[in-house]
Amino acid sequence: MAAAPFMFFLLATVAVVAAIGMLISRSPVYSALWLVLNLFCVAGLYLTLNATFIGVIQILVYAGAIMVLFLFVIMLLNLEALPRLEEINWTMVAGFALGVVVLSQLLYVIASGFDLPMEAMEATAETGSAELLGKHLYTRYALHVEVAAVLLLAATVGAVMLAQKRFQ
Repeated sequence: MAAAPFMFFLLATVAVVAAIGMLISRSPVYSALWLVLNLFCVAGLYLTLNATFIGVIQILVYAGAIMVLFLFVIMLLNLEALPRLEEINWTMVAGFALGVVVLSQLLYVIASGFDLPMEAMEATAETGSAELLGKHLYTRYALHVEVAAVLLLAATVGAVMLAQKRFQ
């Protein structure tokens, strides 16, 4: 079971590095690809916490559908051409990957030194299932789901009305 905490810290480190890369990237395509990496790492974090349903939904919805939409918009606007593989410095990429692994190990050792509760990750095994999530959404948080549905419906109707005024 020592692999799960190590994977958690590795994915968390990569997620933070990817978020920083997304923010400082000058190219919108690179920024979107950093965001895809960040979303995959967040999904991996969910999977290490045994929240498999949320992890799979994270990959399907955010890393899949929404990021494909972002990339299509960036490509259609032709903000910048994609870089060629010959321009990538693979030594820097390997150094970056090794740096991330070393930083993850350091964070894991530091966290182990503070006696952080690693058992909490195993305790969440039952909280990430689709059955439990559906049960909570439609019983305990049913009012919240209904309010969100009404707000989304109002926003959709408003967007359609605004779009119709532009074409008339």
